[in-house]
Amino acid sequence: MPESQHSGPYLSFARKDWAALRVNTPLTLSEAELNALRGLNDPVSLEDVVEVYLPLSRLLNLRIVAARSLNSLVEAAFLGRPSNACPFIIGIAGSVAVGKSTFARLLQALLARWPDHPHVDLVTTDGFLLPTSVLEQRNLMHRKGFPESYDLRQMLTFLQSVKAGVPSLRTPVLLSRDIRYRSG
Repeated sequence: MPESQHSGPYLSFARKDWAALRVNTPLTLSEAELNALRGLNDPVSLEDVVEVYLPLSRLLNLRIVAARSLNSLVEAAFLGRPSNACPFIIGIAGSVAVGKSTFARLLQALLARWPDHPHVDLVTTDGFLLPTSVLEQRNLMHRKGFPESYDLRQMLTFLQSVKAGVPSLRTPVLLSRDIRYRSG
């Protein structure tokens, strides 16, 4: 079992110890698939996928299965009604241009390969950016991608709708300077 250091409610692992938590999770991603998922200047290797992403996908898979099980138990045993599948949402935060998109695409690809949840959607925050005209009016073009450049109300409403199980949500997608919607 890998050693970890406790830091409050968090654990820290050396890379080799974290990699060992992969256990028998198979590498199902090819070099060609990795190249298609990788961003322009993101130096992610298959070794990184094995040592970092596979243990993470295993941990998330365990969390997703446990959350679904708890939800089913609460719905059936406590509320006395059939279980309603509640989406599991993963948020990825970080500075502008640090590799969040590559991280998200890789995680999406790996999670979609687990038999318990082959349907994994990726919604980027780009569709929630304020329109260019609003950013210019508020003198925020130089802050595009920072928290103040997003329509947070729209983003929170969208996330609430996802968690509530609203069918056929329209997902905002940034195309050039205009926001369009994709049904899904």
